[in-house]
Amino acid sequence: MDFTLPDELRMLRDTVSRFVREELIPLEPLVLELEAKRGYSDEPPLPAGIEQKLKAKAKEIGLWGIDVPEEYGGQNLGALAKCVVLEELKHSITPFVPPPDSPNLYLLKAACKGEQVEKYLIPYARGEKTSCIAITEPDAGSDVSGIKTRGERRNGKWLLNGSKIFISHAKRSDFMIVVAVTDPAKGKKGGMTAFLVDKGTPGISIPSSFPTIAGEYHPYAVYFDNVVLADDQVLGEVGQAFIPLQNRLGVRRMEIAARSIGFARRCIDLMIEYANRRSTFGQRLADRQAIQWFIADSYQELEMARMLTYRVAWRIDQGSSDYRREASMAKVQATEMIQRVVDRAMQVHGGLGMTKALPLEYMSRVCRVYRITEGPSEIHRWVIGRDLLRNGFPTEW
Repeated sequence: MDFTLPDELRMLRDTVSRFVREELIPLEPLVLELEAKRGYSDEPPLPAGIEQKLKAKAKEIGLWGIDVPEEYGGQNLGALAKCVVLEELKHSITPFVPPPDSPNLYLLKAACKGEQVEKYLIPYARGEKTSCIAITEPDAGSDVSGIKTRGERRNGKWLLNGSKIFISHAKRSDFMIVVAVTDPAKGKKGGMTAFLVDKGTPGISIPSSFPTIAGEYHPYAVYFDNVVLADDQVLGEVGQAFIPLQNRLGVRRMEIAARSIGFARRCIDLMIEYANRRSTFGQRLADRQAIQWFIADSYQELEMARMLTYRVAWRIDQGSSDYRREASMAKVQATEMIQRVVDRAMQVHGGLGMTKALPLEYMSRVCRVYRITEGPSEIHRWVIGRDLLRNGFPTEW
């Protein structure tokens, strides 16, 4: 077993590290200032001009299309490379990730057919179009079997009716991937279908956003009132959205784990630097056992979460068709790890850790959301336990 990163990923990691150091960390005071000022507004956390500048710089240095297939203009470096990139990017709180967003890329790669490849997949892979996914509803969060949005076949078309909630980037996306029930009798086992819905399609309304503690992009409510869709807007097969959707969610859970690891690294760096220069009652913080244990425990927990996360990425790169359990494990461990680590970092810094002079308080709010989004920890523990009770202890990785 080889636990070393290939040379090409080490070079990629170093490139991202320079980008973070030179481009993202200098923007952190602005991010904190804008987040404090915007209140309930859904203004983006970065001005559009700055975001475009970052995208241009990222493209210039090769941080573009990391896991996009070469035939679509990407580098095809795989899921592990994307983990490495995300971990480095999240050494900063500046909310920037080069397009495309991987989970929807994987879903589109698996399900697009015919003209959908040219209309949706290729522009999305190239960063020319943006997307969001609309799954969650007022009565259906982690339990997708509770989805009530209906897709009904009428007069050779599909009629979409229902509502979604907490949909990230809904207002800014060129198209949505909307999951609806097309056969209530079958439910998630053959009765759920995904649709590609273009921005501006008649019958769609996005009336409100939800300011959250995360401080980044607001999620939105989305309503579908007799939205008419053609057959070529069905993504994948009718009634067969559930399994591709689960793997798509697995990719996002892997990404959230990688982001948590990146934040944890920043926290540990801040603790080490502060402990080495701060003295109280005639003794450096670095010489106090409590502080040493904070740092030691944080480092160990980070390394364990990283191994789980990289293993999910490795399985994806090996072509695994089902990595749901591993993705759940990585998400639970990494998101709970960062909550402990950022809390320790704030404790080490005392009053300073509570202020906007450091990124810690912002980071703590973003990371708190991680334990809810893409399935709360309790649901993932249930998924893992149910899988083990049904299938027994895994005999191999």
